[in-house]
Amino acid sequence: MSRRPTGAQTPATRARKSAWHSRRMTFGPALFDPDRFHRSLAQFNAARLMPATPSGDWRQALRLECAMRESEGDFIESLRGRVGAWVPREFLAVDDFMAWFEALAIEGPGQGHPFFDWLADDASPAQLRWFLTQEAAGEAGFEDLLAYTQVRLPTQAKLECARNYWDEMGHGKAAAMHGGMLERMVQGMELRPTIEGTVWESLALGNAMVAMATTRRYAYQSIGALGAIELTAPGRVAKVSLAMRRVGLDSKMRAYFDLHAALDVSHARSWLREVIRPLVEADPACAPHIAEGALMRLYCGQRCFERYDHDLRQPARPARAENAFEASTATGQAC
Repeated sequence: MSRRPTGAQTPATRARKSAWHSRRMTFGPALFDPDRFHRSLAQFNAARLMPATPSGDWRQALRLECAMRESEGDFIESLRGRVGAWVPREFLAVDDFMAWFEALAIEGPGQGHPFFDWLADDASPAQLRWFLTQEAAGEAGFEDLLAYTQVRLPTQAKLECARNYWDEMGHGKAAAMHGGMLERMVQGMELRPTIEGTVWESLALGNAMVAMATTRRYAYQSIGALGAIELTAPGRVAKVSLAMRRVGLDSKMRAYFDLHAALDVSHARSWLREVIRPLVEADPACAPHIAEGALMRLYCGQRCFERYDHDLRQPARPARAENAFEASTATGQAC
């Protein structure tokens, strides 16, 4: 029986090392390049989240991982700083917090962005393909984010995570798994999503979600971010489905988007009722962290919409009015 030499590097280790070398050249207050950084971090995440086997270079791999995780932490802290002004200083009651959170569906960063109306009504088949490729490449895997986030949560919240996870897994049927539906669309349309071909804003969104879900100090931020997805996705994915229908894509290609346009409405209600409210009732101090996570997710989404809008729509497009969140701070490039 063959054995791997103790000094050999696994493919995952080589990927981590490549990401680390790229990060080392680009990351820093004066040299920060978000494009190169988020490609490096996305490559690192793709390698470290895959199942692997023991190897003799595990110490070196761990050192590289620690370096990347430190840079990942800098990224998340920069996001926290970016949205900090949007988080109310205090919530007088749980009902106040819940009302504020639910209002994000209308008033949060990026909500009501006209890009999706344009996509539904006017995007060409080639433009729609580009958009779908970007979205597929930046997909972090909702079921995996749930699995990481639910670790050691209180029972009520954990059970809702389990119900949501079971939905994502198609109730145990491979054909009904949500990730599988997305993959069948990618294959059916012959899309080629790659890290190298994806705009950094989309990669940053996926990187932020992975960081929050896999880092326990950001567990409450992950809860808020997942709640924001459920709360805000239905309207957008419905417009994506309309665009797909308009250009002649059949129901099998649209299945992922049609499903989430309906299912996420009930998921949002359940997440608010079974996860967020009980956690805030038990410990009001977690409310600002949940709020931060929701805003970080929406802010990253807003940056994606702006980039898509810039790259796809005509230069003569009309100016967009800012909502209250967007008007309260300047848009920066460092995140």
